[in-house]
Amino acid sequence: MKHIIVGTAGHVDHGKTALIRALTRIDTDRLKEEKQRGISIENGFAYFDLPSGRRAGLIDVPGHERFIKNMLAGVGGIDIVVLVIAADEGVMPQTREHLNIVSLLQVKRGIVALTKSDLVDEDWLELVTEQVREELADTFLAEAPIIPVSSLTGQGLPTLTAEIDRLTEKVEAKDTRAPARLPIDRVFTISGFGTVVTGTLITGILSLSDKLEIMPDKIEVRVRALQVHGEKVEKAYAGQRVAVNLAGVDVTEVRRGDVLAAVNTLQTTLMLDARVRLLASASRPLQHRTRIRLYIGASEVMGRVVPLEQETVEPGESALIQLRLEEPVAAAEGDLFVLRYYSPMTTLGGGTVIQVNPRKKTRFKTEQIDALRIMEKGSPQHRLLQMLAAVSASYPLRDDFTKAHSEFAAIEELIEQLLESEQAVSLTVDKKEILLASSYLQALEIQVEEILQRFHRKNPLRLGMAKEELHSRILKQTANKVFAALLLIWLSDERIKITGSTVAAYDFKVQLTAEQTSLYQEISEKFRTAGFEPPAKSDLLTEYAKRKDLPSILELMQEEGSLLRLTDEIFYNKDNFDRAEQSLFHFFQDHAEISLAEYRDLLATSRKYALALLEYFDTTKTTQRQGEKRILRKRN
Repeated sequence: MKHIIVGTAGHVDHGKTALIRALTRIDTDRLKEEKQRGISIENGFAYFDLPSGRRAGLIDVPGHERFIKNMLAGVGGIDIVVLVIAADEGVMPQTREHLNIVSLLQVKRGIVALTKSDLVDEDWLELVTEQVREELADTFLAEAPIIPVSSLTGQGLPTLTAEIDRLTEKVEAKDTRAPARLPIDRVFTISGFGTVVTGTLITGILSLSDKLEIMPDKIEVRVRALQVHGEKVEKAYAGQRVAVNLAGVDVTEVRRGDVLAAVNTLQTTLMLDARVRLLASASRPLQHRTRIRLYIGASEVMGRVVPLEQETVEPGESALIQLRLEEPVAAAEGDLFVLRYYSPMTTLGGGTVIQVNPRKKTRFKTEQIDALRIMEKGSPQHRLLQMLAAVSASYPLRDDFTKAHSEFAAIEELIEQLLESEQAVSLTVDKKEILLASSYLQALEIQVEEILQRFHRKNPLRLGMAKEELHSRILKQTANKVFAALLLIWLSDERIKITGSTVAAYDFKVQLTAEQTSLYQEISEKFRTAGFEPPAKSDLLTEYAKRKDLPSILELMQEEGSLLRLTDEIFYNKDNFDRAEQSLFHFFQDHAEISLAEYRDLLATSRKYALALLEYFDTTKTTQRQGEKRILRKRN
């Protein structure tokens, strides 16, 4: 069975909500403020049964220009638009903007409802109908039926309902075989149930107990309950409005614009390559680095536009661009989007995503532009890239990938083209070549940067996160050598920096306050002047009990390498430790073995410190214990 979503569009106070109420007996204005002001602020949702027996979901969008972003969050999944125009006013500014938006989102079918027709006479109604037909002449609604209706008297409602039913026969069924994907347009909590999200399921099927993830934050969740049109169901299908009760996430962790998706099917990105088309009515050209608002799915993010093949994009023109965003979004190739100017907030155009997580592109670079055009057309190269992206998380060997896709003629040549155009990346590990889609690597880079930034916010006095911890957080199933190869790529791309065994975001620097700098210097001097009998950690914590940042200062010194930890209590200034080690090597030039007492006397220190040093040398395989003495291990 096909599942249909019908959406309204039109100017504020033209009767969209009243029309839906008349059709469904459902009031979509649920907010107190909406009822007080008499206008819709948020998207409203309803449903009704058509004469054919099909049930259609209805989305009531706000018409006021201040709430366009709310309107955009709800119209992405509609199949049929009912353009609502009040008969007593005719076409108004938001009529045109709403029509532009649904056109940019490639809605193909619609009807015009002339509401409040009971308020005008026949001559006026005929005049308004002609005006509307002229306005729609160059749009997808040029041949759409124009139906006078009255939500008050019921005039025209049966005709409108029958026309909607007729159009549903032409709507293509949504893809239920594709992975589940639901842009979230509403988030709330119900006492005793927890977090609930709603949205239009644009692909796939949702079932009870499904394991999914909230993107772009990649939060793992489970489906606890499902509702469609207010009724509990065990499955929800693409094309339905769905309320999903989620387990595993707090309501504060989810926001409108996030996407509920099957695990590992969507990518998080800060950049998109796309084809954009500017409206002929756009108020100004789209220039390099123009700041824009991107609406994709149910999300709104700020970003900048980089035209790739021309200096500016003029109104009415189409062009290849790269969108560089200020916040990550979850997206897929083929997604439709709308662009509005940052200020004033008017719609300028929209387009289609060609590539998710692309490399940063250089303007006017012919080979990059040609590669993007090839991807746009869906060439064998592009199809092979999609297949590579689908398996990149398994780190395929080039030989295995080539054999698995032998149906492609000249596959080696195609792979070389992907590598040359930087759409794919090659890693060499243990003399074996691994192939990765650049989009996968880019998504991983974003994930690494987010993990590191969170770490830095929680640990401002740490140089970075331990490599082992980062490895376990993102790629715990991946071999150490593969992880090391990835680190080298991110290092060369200036995404990260490495200090010893720690990894940090490239632009991160430890910033000590004046008080912390003073404490750092004081503690450093204590260890330096203590020679081979350094102060115990517990004694320092007692002495500086009021300084809660002392443990962090000690940890920073260790990460920088100026302080060496032998035990939980004993730390050595690095220069003093080096002198202790050199003394040991010098002793072994004339002796085959050394006892604890001999080493203690050699350093003129106590037994406790000599033992700690020798045991440390044992663990680093500098020395080897034999009975009560130690010998020097052979050094490579």
